[in-house]
Amino acid sequence: MSTSPDRAGPDGSGSGGDSLLERLPADQRALLRRARPGAVLAASPMLATLSDRRDFPSGWLLERKLDGIRVLAVREAGRVRLFSRSGRRLNATYPEVVAAYEAQECTDFTVDGEIVAFSDGRTDFARLQQRMGLTKPREVQASPVQVFHYLFDLLRLDGMDTGQLPLRTRKSLLRDALDYAPPLRYTTHRNAAPDRDAPAADLLDDACARGWEGLIAKRADGRYRPRRTPDWLKLKCARSQEFVIGGFTEPSGSRVGFGALLLGYYDQGRLRYAGKVGTGYDHRTLVDIRRRLDDLARATSPFHDQVRERRPHWAEPRLVGQIAFTEWTRDGLLRHPRFLGLRDDKAPTDVVREEPER
Repeated sequence: MSTSPDRAGPDGSGSGGDSLLERLPADQRALLRRARPGAVLAASPMLATLSDRRDFPSGWLLERKLDGIRVLAVREAGRVRLFSRSGRRLNATYPEVVAAYEAQECTDFTVDGEIVAFSDGRTDFARLQQRMGLTKPREVQASPVQVFHYLFDLLRLDGMDTGQLPLRTRKSLLRDALDYAPPLRYTTHRNAAPDRDAPAADLLDDACARGWEGLIAKRADGRYRPRRTPDWLKLKCARSQEFVIGGFTEPSGSRVGFGALLLGYYDQGRLRYAGKVGTGYDHRTLVDIRRRLDDLARATSPFHDQVRERRPHWAEPRLVGQIAFTEWTRDGLLRHPRFLGLRDDKAPTDVVREEPER
């Protein structure tokens, strides 16, 4: 999805935060406030709500939904820090991203985005996972997985909180404040235009045909709100979400590791059983996850519901996996689930059953 960002310079080069903020109209400058520390702002990112909606008026923007991990970058007081959505420091895993921010002329900013890896021109979470767990410099340097940080929002600039500005203005400032060269990329958008030849439904169909994960629809005049909000909507090509792993079954035949993972989600503090997933693994993943689960072994089931499996192995519900599936059954179980990868950017207790808003 390509578009020209609002008020962007011809080459996208940064020109200094103070001059950018001074260019704002008086009514928008009045919305600026002295910012809290960047790490505090990054601790509560804005989250999108799953939706089946397909019609949007002209006051919405549409961005590509990237299949990666949420990462917020903070530069202030002479240092750069990368934070996962759950607040974990990621500097050691993505040193080339840190270096790109250290090289910026702008020295005070907090930005929001997604780190991704590509395979055949498409973002590939399974490939990114090969990089996610690395922290030793030698292993990171030897990894063949090239990553990119796609930026889509600006929380702080030159000591000022930009979260009260309209999204369209924040994206304009974001585009002009930084220099974009690999591994940094700006997330472009399309303006929703239901009266034109390409309404949101058609754009989503095109995204799905390209093998994308979907689109994110955002209110163009919306503020940055540190919580899940209907101002950002996830429009997915296929259903997928995170699930907590609470155990596994034994492998059969020549298979190693385990047969299937037992999955759940939290509902009012209880871990509800959502079914099992037995496909989507390679040999390395089977062995690695079995080792992790053995370290988390427990004697009793962590699930609130009864799990009808012969001789299951139980585990403390600390691992989170990304699972694709076709639908929920009437019994509240996943139909045709497929394992996509482990996630370390979301706390298990934050995993809930996602239902699209209509």
